[in-house]
Amino acid sequence: MALMTPDPTFYPSARLAQQAPPERLAYVAVLNTNGKPDAMSVVDLDPNSPTYSTIVNSLDMPNVGDELHHFGWNACSASLCPYAPHPHLERRYLIVPTLRTSRIYVIDTKPDPFNPQVVKTVESDVIANRTGYSRLHTVHCGPDAIYLNGIGSSDGVSPGGILRIDHNTFEPLGAWELDRGPQTLAYDFWWHIGLDVAITSEWCTPDLFESGPSLADIVAGNYGHKIHFWDLRRRRHL
Repeated sequence: MALMTPDPTFYPSARLAQQAPPERLAYVAVLNTNGKPDAMSVVDLDPNSPTYSTIVNSLDMPNVGDELHHFGWNACSASLCPYAPHPHLERRYLIVPTLRTSRIYVIDTKPDPFNPQVVKTVESDVIANRTGYSRLHTVHCGPDAIYLNGIGSSDGVSPGGILRIDHNTFEPLGAWELDRGPQTLAYDFWWHIGLDVAITSEWCTPDLFESGPSLADIVAGNYGHKIHFWDLRRRRHL
């Protein structure tokens, strides 16, 4: 049953968030280069626990070679956004992108926080077909959807950009940009919801980092140097 009141871990201000109880567990991505799958490790953060500061469990991913990257929660305080509220959502799922294989894993932490489980995998071909992006990098829970950026296009070149994922089904909804203007390179992103402004940075196309950095490309200026500002609600480059 859906929550009738907002998740108590959604805080309307940074000041209230600072007053919240400390987290008791941390989820940490572990990359394996020995032919085994990457993993999501569970670290005990409770100073009163006998297993404090140790790894108490580890969830292996179902595939090898993913390269887990900047993952995040499915919902957060952005769910209280005045123009696109989703207060019924619950902060329980980790949305985990993979940089090398362009998958998305959805990990449920609620039934047993010490023993999280993969409950959904969105494969790279689905993401490419619906959004046009690949090489998934960073997740942010947004007001109207879950936002995730791809460093490259579906064929591994440019433009990279931001895609949106449904809050409830975790299915890709499509590319976020309606008017990208001159933006082609992508890296990280964030926003100021109160001002309806999004900010994105640049890095490079996947071929420039997947085999290691190239000094020649650095000298040639093939890596990004710009910050882009966007109208968040209209999804338009400013």
